[in-house]
Amino acid sequence: MHVHILGICGTFMGGLALLARAMGHKVTGSDANVYPPMSTQLEQQGIELIQGFDPAQLGKEGDNQPDLVVIGNAMSRGNPCVEAVLNRGIKYTSGPQFLSEHILQDRWVLAVAGTHGKTSTSSMLAWVLEYCGYEPGFLIGGVPQNFGVSARLGNSVFFVVEADEYDSAFFDKRSKFVHYHPRTLVINNLEFDHADIFADLAAIQRQFNHVIRTVPGEGKVIWPSDVEAVQQVIDMGCWSEQEIYSKASTLGSDSTSALASTLVNEGEGEPNAWQSRTIADDGHEFEVLFKGESQGIVNWALIGQHNIENAIMAIAAARHVGVGPSHAIEALAQFSPPKRRLELLATVNGVAVYDDFAHHPTAIATTLQGLRAKVASSDNPNGNIIVVLEPRSNTMKSGVHKDTLANAMVLADVGYLYQADNIGWDIHASMANAPLPVTVFNNIEDIINAVAATANQGDTVVIMSNGGFNGINQKIIKALG
Repeated sequence: MHVHILGICGTFMGGLALLARAMGHKVTGSDANVYPPMSTQLEQQGIELIQGFDPAQLGKEGDNQPDLVVIGNAMSRGNPCVEAVLNRGIKYTSGPQFLSEHILQDRWVLAVAGTHGKTSTSSMLAWVLEYCGYEPGFLIGGVPQNFGVSARLGNSVFFVVEADEYDSAFFDKRSKFVHYHPRTLVINNLEFDHADIFADLAAIQRQFNHVIRTVPGEGKVIWPSDVEAVQQVIDMGCWSEQEIYSKASTLGSDSTSALASTLVNEGEGEPNAWQSRTIADDGHEFEVLFKGESQGIVNWALIGQHNIENAIMAIAAARHVGVGPSHAIEALAQFSPPKRRLELLATVNGVAVYDDFAHHPTAIATTLQGLRAKVASSDNPNGNIIVVLEPRSNTMKSGVHKDTLANAMVLADVGYLYQADNIGWDIHASMANAPLPVTVFNNIEDIINAVAATANQGDTVVIMSNGGFNGINQKIIKALG
């Protein structure tokens, strides 16, 4: 077929484009305001990108008109191409439905869901399976550096998918993940997010229970014991085997006992809990325990308690398809985080510059926690952490997190925030009582100049946004040089 994708530079849709092309289809696509890494990845794979949504890209009947249009969830009624598809009667579908019908049939789907950590955990899981010879297919909302691409068909029955709770399309308001029918389901965590499509946390929980209802009885649901919102979803009904990660019993370096034997697998009536014991304060070394017994020690390039939790979930999911924890631990020692997940871009005149996708107060706080521990154990333990933050997500723009954002940055030393024109709340007012010096700017160039004037040798700059941020990353690197 000739498959044309509207919104092709979204992380999900870009990955879908790679899969469709690998299946032998002719793939084209369009988007607006494209930015790396997805635009770069698509161009490297030889997929034609069209800027904008002029209906001329859809050709004419019998003359280069696509056989199928896959419409991304960022597209809405009124979009010129969407209107042309509907008016001409061109066959169309959503991205998740295309994935389900054309790729996931007869696959063992391992789905990673949750508010935070989906990209990192699914990347870890795909790499563990690859390292152990499983040759999985995958579709991940980022670019795992161990693979260099965000999606591939694979050479086995196993397929890892980042399972997003965002809606499927303008004509299908169900969460994407209800299309995937996983046999192994990971739920990392659950908080209120996506305020543009969900009224409250309960609305999100209903969608999570919908995906749990699709897991077979012989499948497995892996979830953290101390996240009340996830426990409530499980209580709504779960008909599959369960494995639990006891986040609350994460152990200090002076103890390896008392491993929460009260945690019970409800289906089997026996202890079935995973734990972690942090060895290095920044999280680059930790012990993995299952049912009270050590499985080995992970020593890797990542930092932060959140990544320890992600790793445990990946190890547990891999075990469900036959990978022993010791082999998974070996694999994680060679794991490189996905791009834009606390990715070190450069060190310029002694200043480390990181790019991070964090766009929710919890993710911001956990990232800074790991970074602070890393700085404390470095050769420059007194180095400052400078946060450059763009509140860009729809939830951020709506002001849902305006009262919690300042405290999320408490472990940084300086904050520079961008007040874009489309933000519906006064960031200056919200930062008035911030626990660190915060300056709010309306101009990107002013932020760059401020960072260049503030950062000294031994300092760390972390740029946080879930978008392109007007190319600020490379501009800051250039200014520091």
